[in-house]
Amino acid sequence: QVQLVESGGGLVQAGGSLRLSCAASRSIAELNAMAWYRQAPGKQRDLVARITSVGTTNYADSVKGRFTISKDHAKNTVYLQMNSLKPEDTAVYYCNALFRWLNYWGQGTQVTVSS
Repeated sequence: QVQLVESGGGLVQAGGSLRLSCAASRSIAELNAMAWYRQAPGKQRDLVARITSVGTTNYADSVKGRFTISKDHAKNTVYLQMNSLKPEDTAVYYCNALFRWLNYWGQGTQVTVSS
């Protein structure tokens, strides 16, 4: 199993930046992939960014060029650097880990972008 703990959410003005962190309870080198999803009120949970075990990344079109996913093996942590934030980025952001082809989720962290 994998426990995931997110941090770094908060309130920011449009155009600002935030960095989310997701600490895993086991070595992230064992994980098939890690990702960030987000869910706005009344909407489905959508993929924001993913990074695989070999470092391949992919992003939702809406965040390309603004968000960057990265990982630190020494800290067993994945980050989401969010720049040029927009009000439409407001959502609860969830960390996801794929381990032995099972999905694990964090508790979520709120990101609110004011206009």
